[in-house]
Amino acid sequence: MKSRDFVFNIAILIFLNLLVKPFWILGVDVAVQNRVGAAAYGLYFAIFNFTYIFNVVLDMGITNFNNRNIARYNILLSKHLSGIISLKLLLGLGYMLLTFVVALCIGYDSLHFKLLFWMAINQFLNSFILYLRSNVSALLMFKTDSVLSVLDRLLMIVICGILLWTNVLRTDFKIEYFVYAQTASYVIAMLVALVVVFSKAKLQKLHWNKAFFLMILKKSFPFALLYLLMAFYNRIDSVMIERLLPCEISTVQAGVYASAFRLLDALTMIAYLFSVILLPLFSKMLKDKEDLGGILRAAFSLLFFFSVTAVTILLAFRIPVLELLYDAHIAESAGVFTFLIPCIIPISLTYIYGTLLTANGSMKLLNLSAVIGIVVNLLVNFILIPRLQARGAAIASLSTQSVMAVIQTVIAFRVLKLPLRDIPFVRCLIYMALLIPCTLVFARFYTGNVLIALAISALFACLIALATGLMPLKILKEFRRG
Repeated sequence: MKSRDFVFNIAILIFLNLLVKPFWILGVDVAVQNRVGAAAYGLYFAIFNFTYIFNVVLDMGITNFNNRNIARYNILLSKHLSGIISLKLLLGLGYMLLTFVVALCIGYDSLHFKLLFWMAINQFLNSFILYLRSNVSALLMFKTDSVLSVLDRLLMIVICGILLWTNVLRTDFKIEYFVYAQTASYVIAMLVALVVVFSKAKLQKLHWNKAFFLMILKKSFPFALLYLLMAFYNRIDSVMIERLLPCEISTVQAGVYASAFRLLDALTMIAYLFSVILLPLFSKMLKDKEDLGGILRAAFSLLFFFSVTAVTILLAFRIPVLELLYDAHIAESAGVFTFLIPCIIPISLTYIYGTLLTANGSMKLLNLSAVIGIVVNLLVNFILIPRLQARGAAIASLSTQSVMAVIQTVIAFRVLKLPLRDIPFVRCLIYMALLIPCTLVFARFYTGNVLIALAISALFACLIALATGLMPLKILKEFRRG
């Protein structure tokens, strides 16, 4: 695939996600927290991350393995489809059992379990959708995958919008309704994804095939281990807040952390979209021994521009932005926000070079680096959460993501012998030297509407990126002619 085609496909994917997901995260999700309160939402958020940590049992690395494998050998889709679906159902049962056993061990009560059951179901449905989508993207059907990537959130917006902003409930909105709406949306999105996949591959009868299961699990195990390790250091923060702090403040602090994390989550989704296209693309290009330089330069320039711009603008206007979104705990959220939002910069790097290493099959190195990430995360969290509460967890997250980005980038350059010219160092430094002071000065003196301020700042950032050559103008011109 040419750089022009990459930019075109990522543009469609980002455009559709920008239409839907920001409204979900910053509209519906924020409205739910404001409606039910920080404590109730904090409980939901902690349980959500608890169920997310064990997601590896649902997938066992199958999704990434399947994406890489089918991208290289399309003919395997029909051969493996029914067997992997059977295996996913079996893994779902194992996930439910493990999640409930661990929940009992760490002292979850009846209120926790009421939410835990449906949230575990939601994790299974989401995992199944991601597997189905891995087949679609592996066939390089990026436009179809773009639609599937937003379908569940679009359905959630409709259902939650009705529950939140109409009188259909005739009672107070509860956090449980939020969870049930997600379940309904995932079911519908899964059925649509099944129809798409079945149109490309014939589904054979589901059956128990121990030899096939063991073969897939053996090949996907390195991917599963990486997923488990990454899920641990990415999602353990809120769980540790809820468990380490006294009960009278634990759920509120988890809610404060969630309010800042929500914006990071929105930014991370954009960076993640690059990996959706890059993984099958890198896999095919490495197999065919194609030059990666053009794609890497385009991906790095776009993600560096996005992440640095987002961090600079959001930190400059953090108080007005948080006041726009939330009704309470603004000062505490701002303290967490200051350390959490910069995480998007190292996360963006890992979505490029970590994805490249995954496509290359360098799983041992990736898993070793993830172990280091866990050690850093746990160490900093145990030290800082009792002292700084949610802000300590944010510092731990930034420390962990930074360490991971450096390690994975260095490994990628050494293993694949990438030339340093793939990173435009000078343009990046000039861009930051112009963007940061100009944005801070503008934020200090501008007193108007915060949305207008964000728009002006973003436009100014685009102009600086074009002037410094950070944005790949050559690729954009090719894209326009194509």
